Amino acid sequence: MRTDDVLAVMHELVTFVRAVEAGSFSAAARQHGLTPSAVSRQVARLEQALGVTLLQRSTRQLRLTEAGLDVLARGREMLAAAQASLRVAEGHVEAPRGLVRLSAPKAVARQLLHQPLLDFLQRHPQVDVHLMVVDRPVDPLREGVDLVLRMTDTPPPGLVARPLRRVRQCVLASPAYLAKAPPLRTPEDLTAHSCLSLGEQAHDHRWRFSRARGAGDSGLGDAVGESGAGAAESVVVPVSGRYTINHSEMRLAAIEQGLGVGCVPDFGARQALAAGRVVQVLADWHYESDYQGMAWLLFAPSRHLPPKVRVLIDHLVAALQPAD
Repeated sequence: MRTDDVLAVMHELVTFVRAVEAGSFSAAARQHGLTPSAVSRQVARLEQALGVTLLQRSTRQLRLTEAGLDVLARGREMLAAAQASLRVAEGHVEAPRGLVRLSAPKAVARQLLHQPLLDFLQRHPQVDVHLMVVDRPVDPLREGVDLVLRMTDTPPPGLVARPLRRVRQCVLASPAYLAKAPPLRTPEDLTAHSCLSLGEQAHDHRWRFSRARGAGDSGLGDAVGESGAGAAESVVVPVSGRYTINHSEMRLAAIEQGLGVGCVPDFGARQALAAGRVVQVLADWHYESDYQGMAWLLFAPSRHLPPKVRVLIDHLVAALQPAD
């Protein structure tokens, strides 16, 4: 029997099962607001579609044939499966529950995402969260992840993107280090300083800066950047230092200890800046890094977003708005 044929007799199959369970056409009719003749016609249509006799009818009772017994057993299984499906669907519609898989880069996960997720788990005890902490790009469609946090100025096509906040890199040094170090007014001055790099890629020891021309006195003249009024100027500076580390919190701790100049995401540097343990240098220059840009929540488009995913999105959007 084809799928279309099955769908055509589903209603009659339900009526057949209910009639047998009720014990008679009249009892089934009373339970479901039908007439006994309507119940009888539906069972007859099912028999005709299947090509077998299901019931031996009498005025007092219904007696199942051998075929009727088999069809009744399978019909009950189908009804039980349908009812279980409805219960599962109702759970998704009525209240957030179940597992949500989320991926995020390491520094964002530790310093920006961890506490909001702990708060979320307290508020929604029926929702579980699996946080994947990875710096590589994650494809939510291929890897079975519900939400992906990614920093980019160009969200990938084919996914829904909710903006969270913009992430910038701050170039920092401790007051004690600056007090004994050479002057640091332009990016090129970094060549005389100890700099803390990530060391993950070859270009991590070549720091790139840019700014709108005229934003400040760069002291670099025409040798750096593009010419022309209003054009952006840029410079690439080779840097070196005694400590290379690809962990932003540990890099910040080293900066506070006076080991040199380093770059840290703005959300990780806020407390140290407020306490005066570090100061921002080259503030009129934009340090260019792959680890910055708008932080987005990415997820697959769907007409019916599960409540467990929807409430987590709303929570993170509210929690991760910048304080300033």
